[in-house]
Amino acid sequence: MSSVPDGKKLVRSPSGLRMVPENGAFNSPFSLDEPQWVPDKECPRCMQCDTKFDFIRRKHHCRRCGRCFCDKCCSKKVVLPRMCFVDPVRQCAECGLVSQKEMEFYDKQLKVLLGGGTFVVTLGTSEKSETMTCRLSNNHRYLFLDGESHFEVELSRISSMQILTDGTSPGGGTSRASGMLLHYKPMGSQDAQQLRMEAADDKKVASLWLAAMHKAAKLLYESRDQ
Repeated sequence: MSSVPDGKKLVRSPSGLRMVPENGAFNSPFSLDEPQWVPDKECPRCMQCDTKFDFIRRKHHCRRCGRCFCDKCCSKKVVLPRMCFVDPVRQCAECGLVSQKEMEFYDKQLKVLLGGGTFVVTLGTSEKSETMTCRLSNNHRYLFLDGESHFEVELSRISSMQILTDGTSPGGGTSRASGMLLHYKPMGSQDAQQLRMEAADDKKVASLWLAAMHKAAKLLYESRDQ
């Protein structure tokens, strides 16, 4: 492995080259660990089409699930940022579809989260609120809230998240996200704190930010459950 700037290192694994943080504690909360490959001796046949492997029909492992497939069932190379791969990697059809859908988050929603939105923020049961800009940190590990004061919420310490809506949108469409209610444990505390955020003046930007945060929450819970 070789060190590179920004506290990251280039690591070669059986699946390919990965760019990972020098310190594993600084992994993105959206990241996934590489799977254990199914041992060759345990997969004499393709785990999708049941084709028997031989000298001509070689076996290939999906880099996302670790299962064993023939070339026909595992031929596509798809980008997999959640495992920090530098280049697209071989994936089975099912995993490839999931990875392609996740790319929308990395291409679009992640940029929205990094850009931030403006909200009226209320901590706990306090009656005092403050207008603050909320954005995701560049390393994806924190929500930064800035106004007259500043504080941070570590994503890994969020225990629950609920997106609030304002009913139906104009024209009778689907409801629009208008706020967020989350519970988290501040650093150094085991007691959950409530944080309520409601869209401020630019409700369209805030709604897009909340929709992106909803998608981020799904990835966050997947990473925790792996």
